[in-house]
Amino acid sequence: MAIIGSRHQKLEMRALRNISLAFLFCAWTAVGLFAQALRFETTVPARAHAAPVTGRVFIILSRHESSDLLKDIGSWEQETPFFGADVANLAPGSAAVIDADTLGYPLKSLREIPAGDYYVQALVNVYTEFHRSDGHTIWAHMDQWEGQQFNRSPGNLYSDVQKVHLDPAAGYDVHLEADHVISAIKMPADTRWVKHVKLQSKLLSKFWGQPIFIGATVLLPKDYDKYPDTDYPVIYEQGHFGLEPPLFMQTEAPGDGNRWQSMGYAGFQAWSGNNFPRMIAVTFQHPTPYFDDSYAVNSANNGPYGDALMQELIPYLEEHFRIIRQPWARALTGGSTGGWESLALELYHPDFFGGTWTGFPDPIDFHHYQLTDIYSDPNAFEVPGYEWVARERPLMRTAEGQVIETVRQMSQLEEVLGSHGRSGQQLEAWEAVYGPVGADGYPEPLWDKRTGVIDRKVADYMRDHGYDLREYAKKNWPKIGPMLTDNIFIWVGDMDNFYLNLAVYDMQDFFNQHPEAKAHFEYGRPEKGHGWFPWSIAEFVKMMADHAANHAPAGTALKPWHY
Repeated sequence: MAIIGSRHQKLEMRALRNISLAFLFCAWTAVGLFAQALRFETTVPARAHAAPVTGRVFIILSRHESSDLLKDIGSWEQETPFFGADVANLAPGSAAVIDADTLGYPLKSLREIPAGDYYVQALVNVYTEFHRSDGHTIWAHMDQWEGQQFNRSPGNLYSDVQKVHLDPAAGYDVHLEADHVISAIKMPADTRWVKHVKLQSKLLSKFWGQPIFIGATVLLPKDYDKYPDTDYPVIYEQGHFGLEPPLFMQTEAPGDGNRWQSMGYAGFQAWSGNNFPRMIAVTFQHPTPYFDDSYAVNSANNGPYGDALMQELIPYLEEHFRIIRQPWARALTGGSTGGWESLALELYHPDFFGGTWTGFPDPIDFHHYQLTDIYSDPNAFEVPGYEWVARERPLMRTAEGQVIETVRQMSQLEEVLGSHGRSGQQLEAWEAVYGPVGADGYPEPLWDKRTGVIDRKVADYMRDHGYDLREYAKKNWPKIGPMLTDNIFIWVGDMDNFYLNLAVYDMQDFFNQHPEAKAHFEYGRPEKGHGWFPWSIAEFVKMMADHAANHAPAGTALKPWHY
């Protein structure tokens, strides 16, 4: 019995010792975790924003001294680390927290930030509540006529840049105050040559439950006021949001301008000179709560932007400017986003527009959604068919072929910029335009931004609702084909930086089956990247003017706009 009792005592002593060690271990662990906490807190004082904030808070870090880090984030090739988190009804003075579990770009976690001195700045993207007519209520950034550039959007908030020492081994807790408000955009003034239009769309305001504006920048021909009885053909240019004159025209010498500015000034010299066809040129502005551009079509997520342009904006322009209201006198053009739009508008409305000059368009055949076939590929991040080595799918390259961005990286960037499709960037812009509305009221993603797994139902929706332009043309050819003869002009570089040349090849294959359409394709070789443009601005305008003159009905007076 004594032996048994002694053994029990030893067991009890050992158990007590183990419990004590366990408690000590937990205490040490807790102390260690507390010491290594990585944390940024951002507050918004009432003097900067009196109401609670719903939106997204960002922390930006840089090794390089700067008084403004806001300009360093958001671009496709950006390297400045930043982290973002949603906030809902954040009261003035309350802290929004970004910690080691918050996703960042290009580094995924604060744990990956090496020890050292950094310059940090906070940014708050303020959202608006939309009660849409489709029954959904969502929060998103209301464009303030800056083109969905949240890092310079009026009303958004930011802190001063603060120099801090960060050490993930020691931990840190940095406090920032977003007490500055981004000021309003200064609208350019009208001039003799350039006029600006901004109007509230009844159709879009009804859909969004908030005032939504669309607009245009109009470039007038020489001596427009001297010929009050003359009507002119029009060039409708599509593209990203911008308030500059159409066709890159520069009415003032650009000084040390870039290639496009120099081309634009040379183009304006011809436009305003002698012996040049007189036309009106127009760019559209139609930013949405998801992107700087609606893609000029109706969509489930964006609403009736196509109807707003066709039924509100263009009629307004034709009423207030002397535009010939005939299909042969309406030309479309645009590059990249504007390339997709210009082709889509011509295909959707071949009885209204008289031809499209489409450059390096966003994917016009979704078998080549850049390098992804959204109808058959299981994953957007990896090239299928390899058993042992995962091959990353590129998204962006140099004209020489060097990959500088992958689909995985771009998806991570967009995931950090905004949840629920609110990044304001390209992949999610396409989803907002082409895809269905999710159960939560936000765009249903085509693929998971963290895994790359493609949702085939979303892909099929995009095709079945007419956003795959090759499929749309194929399906509707008996109806639209006869109206498209000699009205399709497409060009692209053979080394387009975003692989957009591949879908153009697909579209040419389709038109090769319909030689009666007399579609025109031109490819830049060798090593011609995104934005390749084979003409001068003057040559380009003359091309469209000649096309209008050649397709005008017999007996049409052409001389009034040739002076």
